[in-house]
Amino acid sequence: MAFFLSLHLQAVSSASPIIPTQHPLDPLTQQEVTLIRTVVLQKYPSAGTDFHYIGLNDPDKAALLKWASSPTNNLVHIPRLAFVNAIIESQIHEILINLKNQQILYDNVHTGNGFPTMTAEEQVNATSLPLKYGPFIESVNKRGLNLSDVVCCPFTMGWYGEIKSIRALKVECFMMGETPNIYVRPISGMLIMVDIDKMQIIQYQDRSVEPLPKADNTEYRADHQQPPFGPKLHGLATIQPEGPGFKIQGHSVSWPNWKFHVGYDVRAGVVISLASIYDLDKHKFRRVLHRGFISELFVPYQDPSDEWYYKTFFDAGEYGFGRSVVSLEPDRDCPPHAQFMDAYLHDRAGNPTLLQNAFCIFEKHGVISWRHIENSIPNQTVREVRLDVSLVVRSVVTIALSGMLEIKAVDIKHKDEIKEEQHGTLVSENSIGINHDHFYIYHLDLDIDGEENSFVKTDLKTVKVTDRSSKRKSYWVAEAQTLKNESAAKIRLGVSPSELAIVNPNKKTSVGNEVGYRLIPAMPAHPLLVEDDYPQIRGAFTNYNVWVTPYNRSEKWAGGLYVDQSRGEDTLAVWTKNNRNIENKDIVLWHVVGIHHVPAQEDFPIMPLLSTSFELRPTNFFERNAVLKTLSPKSWKWPACPKQK
Repeated sequence: MAFFLSLHLQAVSSASPIIPTQHPLDPLTQQEVTLIRTVVLQKYPSAGTDFHYIGLNDPDKAALLKWASSPTNNLVHIPRLAFVNAIIESQIHEILINLKNQQILYDNVHTGNGFPTMTAEEQVNATSLPLKYGPFIESVNKRGLNLSDVVCCPFTMGWYGEIKSIRALKVECFMMGETPNIYVRPISGMLIMVDIDKMQIIQYQDRSVEPLPKADNTEYRADHQQPPFGPKLHGLATIQPEGPGFKIQGHSVSWPNWKFHVGYDVRAGVVISLASIYDLDKHKFRRVLHRGFISELFVPYQDPSDEWYYKTFFDAGEYGFGRSVVSLEPDRDCPPHAQFMDAYLHDRAGNPTLLQNAFCIFEKHGVISWRHIENSIPNQTVREVRLDVSLVVRSVVTIALSGMLEIKAVDIKHKDEIKEEQHGTLVSENSIGINHDHFYIYHLDLDIDGEENSFVKTDLKTVKVTDRSSKRKSYWVAEAQTLKNESAAKIRLGVSPSELAIVNPNKKTSVGNEVGYRLIPAMPAHPLLVEDDYPQIRGAFTNYNVWVTPYNRSEKWAGGLYVDQSRGEDTLAVWTKNNRNIENKDIVLWHVVGIHHVPAQEDFPIMPLLSTSFELRPTNFFERNAVLKTLSPKSWKWPACPKQK
């Protein structure tokens, strides 16, 4: 998936703030990751230590806001702290380190349920085991396959009521051969479980032999396609003769009327912070978003059979959303005029690893902000079209088979042969694309003109005219209600028409409206699993499309800190049972964006982009149309090329 930030342009002139060498929210540097590793290994010099998460610990919000409002940003000291999740001698440690004095502030051992995000190395090691395992080799030979063409991949296994859990993975294997599209050629019928602490296979069954889907028509690489080809697409040259409209200093971005910070986390991926917009009428920047990121991504597949039931993935908490960010390709993932940022990940040993081109930032043209034509004025026609420019921050996350269907191999070549439920669509011979969902939950700490905000739900209700006061028989009214607690703020979208907004009840426009920002969602998707099903207990944050909680620095991960084999004990759904007050408080909006995916043949052998989105739009935040005085960009035309003789 691609994560985008789009901000609508209002061109103004404003002085850029003085930005220090290191912003308190800047991602950890190469030197800092190395330092963290050194500090931990100094305390545990002879122990086996695996680093599962190294990240910047969120600064105290009050101190950060004070720092941000300081003219020189140096009057407020903010300790730079790092949080580490490490497994040391089979114990899960939570370590907080002060990077300035290189001291460990606390070192707690986690004894509850669930495990940390897996490391890439242990996933790779687990998938190499079957290739050296005698019973598996026999199974491959029995199927007449070449072991050198077999590729195995790791799958988290969830929790299904077990009293005791061990750190384990299930491994599924695929056939490469004549195609790199391994995921559409599963070698079915085998169940493999690996204990990843002992790094050994602890369960193996060869249950059945299903036909291996053919490699024919599975090639997706452009340079391997054979004629006839489809229509020729024409290219587009993009230029910015005046240069980009934004400036980047470190990780801070300024763009005519916006300023914000772009961060990175190995679990969340891209993080947008301290986004504020310049108000031309008030002559000042006004706060909008304190911090926004993807908190979790829940992907449950819908086949209950032994080989499939466990495939209910939590991509951020189990695999690491940020760890799965891929280097972007200039002129492909991002346009030619994009600017790129790098990031540092870490490996299992705690060493920093450079990820080049982790994000790109660019301006997007090609749509209109608004237009109007007026023909009613005598002897005059007014035409007004205002072009729109958006700023995009893009990263791309690829977790295992992202962009590929999960395929189940079957002995079926035509739909007429299907005699029982296959839990998906026959997309090619011997290939069922399994039904599944994608649920993204966004953590949006909105600070609309300040921290003290409220959540307003405006219901649109039909009123019937019964007293013959109008020739109409009905109309609708908007009834606004400020929701006072977490229980009231749990919203299932699409049930009844309503508008949702975060407002600042302490700030009003000149005509008395509370300033705010409105959530404009896409078509809502609701979970279809029963609430006491084990995957849904863990993913209970998808039970509602919208949640609102009071700000709590420790409540970042909607699925809990320890998601791998979690039991749903530390989730957004559990926190909100406290039913805390959210009126005129520092509050966080959580928004679930979902897609139900019934595969189609066009999704095979590789999926076209399937997208969903939401928008945060000002609602009574400004006194009038905020882009009224923003002129459209100047049109630039290519000089005529001389004809060649």
